Amino acid sequence: MAHYPVNMDVKPEVQAFFDEATNTISYIVKDPASSACAIIDSVMDIDYAAGRITYEHADALIDHITSQGLKLEWIIETHVHADHLSAAPYIQEKLGGKIAIGAKIMVVQDTFGKIFNEGTEFQRDGSQFDRLLEDGDTYMIGSMQAFAMYTPGHTPACMVHVMGNAAFVGDTLFMPDGGSARADFPGGDAGTLYDSIQKVLALPDEMRLFMCHDYGPNGRDIAWETTVGDEKAHNIHVGGGISKEEFVKFRTQRDAQLDMPKLIIPSLQVNMRAGEVPTDKDGHPMLKVPLNGL
Repeated sequence: MAHYPVNMDVKPEVQAFFDEATNTISYIVKDPASSACAIIDSVMDIDYAAGRITYEHADALIDHITSQGLKLEWIIETHVHADHLSAAPYIQEKLGGKIAIGAKIMVVQDTFGKIFNEGTEFQRDGSQFDRLLEDGDTYMIGSMQAFAMYTPGHTPACMVHVMGNAAFVGDTLFMPDGGSARADFPGGDAGTLYDSIQKVLALPDEMRLFMCHDYGPNGRDIAWETTVGDEKAHNIHVGGGISKEEFVKFRTQRDAQLDMPKLIIPSLQVNMRAGEVPTDKDGHPMLKVPLNGL
């Protein structure tokens, strides 16, 4: 890990917010030496059947930041989520901060821009975001240095964000009894995902890992924090020295049996726009449903 600036001496304060509707965990990460903070993977609420968007989950993040006197500097997206909608623009309007995602967002925008038949007005250059991050890029949260690790496989634009002794893994890994993310979305690849997971598992064993999702396998309580060491020893998909060949065979077979996420249609359209809801020619918020396209 010589080319990544790992600093286990910095111990950020992490506050988790679980969204029951999407089994998503959002985080507020505070620099231990200042009032600066970042939000990881926010959620915008949607009643898809009713076509209604609300902001209860995002308001909980905003209320925590304001009540604690914190300063929001970054709104981080670990990837273009297919199972929940980002609230990044809503939060930015209220609190400021820069919206950041991996630079390969342009690959995702090009892929899904075609699927959703977006016109030339939809920019496929990542310009909807304030910062596009490459592998190893660093940024500051107050006095705390953070960096991004490129971890494709689930999507082409996945990044793990490391802040001191805490790493936010997006969908690359789940809790040890949850395994790993699917790799069958457009641009996904099981072998690439395995390699990305090995990058994460090469971090120090004591590194805290924070999940983006948890589903409480086998009826256990929802959980979201583990360690690199625990994942290496106990992860049911990649722990204990499982080979790349074994993983690819298992992941491919499992993915073929999975249903599409319930919110994939609205999520992709919104999230590839940095959380902005698309509009029709008259400026009204509007979503498309491509048939037989996914």
